[in-house]
Amino acid sequence: MNDIDIARSIRIKPIADVANSFGINDDELISYGPYKAKVKLDILQRLADKPDGKYILVTAMTPTPLGEGKTVNSIGLSLGLNKLGKKSIVNLRQPSMGPIFGIKGGAAGGGYSQVLPLEDVNLGLTGDIHSVSIAHNLCSAFIDNSILRRNPHNLNTNAISFKRVVDLNDRALRDIVVGLGGKSNGITRQTGFIIAVASELMAILALAEDIFDLRKRLGRMIVGYNMDGEAVTADDLNVAGAMTVLLRETILPNLLQTSENTAAFIHTGPFANIAHGNSSIVADRIALKLADFVVTEAGFGADMGAEKFFNIKCRTSGLKPAAALLVATVRAMKHHSGMFPKYSYNDSKSGLFKENTKAVSAGASNLIKQIQNVKAHGVPVVVVFNRFENDTDNELKLAKKIALDAGAERAVIGEAFQGGGEGMTEAAQAIIDVSENDNNFKYLYEIDEKITRKVEILATKLYGAKEVVFLPEATRIIRKLEKLDLDKMPICIAKTQYSLSDDSALLGAPSDYKFVVRDIEVSAGAGFITVIAGDMNLMPGLPRTPGGEQIDIDENGDPKGLF
Repeated sequence: MNDIDIARSIRIKPIADVANSFGINDDELISYGPYKAKVKLDILQRLADKPDGKYILVTAMTPTPLGEGKTVNSIGLSLGLNKLGKKSIVNLRQPSMGPIFGIKGGAAGGGYSQVLPLEDVNLGLTGDIHSVSIAHNLCSAFIDNSILRRNPHNLNTNAISFKRVVDLNDRALRDIVVGLGGKSNGITRQTGFIIAVASELMAILALAEDIFDLRKRLGRMIVGYNMDGEAVTADDLNVAGAMTVLLRETILPNLLQTSENTAAFIHTGPFANIAHGNSSIVADRIALKLADFVVTEAGFGADMGAEKFFNIKCRTSGLKPAAALLVATVRAMKHHSGMFPKYSYNDSKSGLFKENTKAVSAGASNLIKQIQNVKAHGVPVVVVFNRFENDTDNELKLAKKIALDAGAERAVIGEAFQGGGEGMTEAAQAIIDVSENDNNFKYLYEIDEKITRKVEILATKLYGAKEVVFLPEATRIIRKLEKLDLDKMPICIAKTQYSLSDDSALLGAPSDYKFVVRDIEVSAGAGFITVIAGDMNLMPGLPRTPGGEQIDIDENGDPKGLF
């Protein structure tokens, strides 16, 4: 059966029953129908004296474009922990409409490790991304209105950094002109769109501690600069209050259930290749009070979402991870060998799906480097090999040895897709064992270091670069941020997710290359500096054959082709 058939075969419990079984009271829920609800932040006051559970991060080796099953294994690990008698909650990001109608399809797990209701998770859920988009675009409207109304803040129309957003892949909106048609339609200026999940508002929502912290952060957002080079903020435009009102329920985490009727929080959705790539701090805080183990997923490979989890999210929250589960596949190891034609993973008859231990060994460098990247933060690593039907025992045996030799505390086989919680009990037990001891968790750099130094640490220590090259525009912006005292923040690097480097064609663990920084953006509300490397942009485009071409409704009026 495919994902949607499996999902529809499972008996879903009323969300209030799931909530009660994990210690959430009825009056702490805002219901969105029978199977999903928001949880009020007041619950944290009631549970303030309760100790936190263990905080477990799920990350991965550098994936192929099809993904290696990180979400499936995140859900499966939580299910496995519950199978072993540990109360566990899984915390995930909300899927963006861009990938759903673009290349990846649904993003709520798969097989027997899913979050339900499957259609709701992937098609808007409780409207959070829509609310973020409206609040963001309200600020954009205020910017243009302020310029039209005699420009009291003396905004330089060539130095407005705040673009509009939409939650779709639409490359035609990357670079546009607004205000055409005369003064009644506003001031003509060049601008553009970014995808909603890359917006600073989404990043802020994921990092905010409560509604009041959200309000402060929104007010600090820099929308542009005046003619004297000084920053103009959302508070200067008097729009941050209205934005907060639009997000008053959006900040409340969404509670759903897994395919085994355990609790799952799905809240916020920042991308990891162009944002910080982690779900919300408030969802984690609530879950940690309710469960023995909280499993949370960071986007893409350990060089992307995991690094930002450690150095941005944990630095903001003060929370400390107990262990990390790193998802790997034989398929990805072979891919990183460079021995197979590009896109051969789409062809089930290609050599990628035949036993080839030589290719597994040749592509091991990426897995080894990603294990080292997690351990560089002092966090113990369990590697789980997400088993596919074409994997052979010889390949898996070799892959496990490679992981252990690279420093992983444990290396196990996972069958979350086929077996749900039962297929992940070995991984769950490994996480229980590894998380019993204190670790030496640390940040990779100090906040007060120069922007250039922080980027160099990330590029050389995690990405394997020989040196970092800052193009003239990036250098100019760095000097500007230093002058405005906006440089003492964590770094959020936007780069390709398909390579450790800034070039998607460089597989394995490249070294002796130059990491090129072409642009810098400051997210003063979120509290980090976005460093844009290579040809990365903040508005993805659709592939040659968009996934949306396969999506329709069936004879019953239900979605089909989504999963």
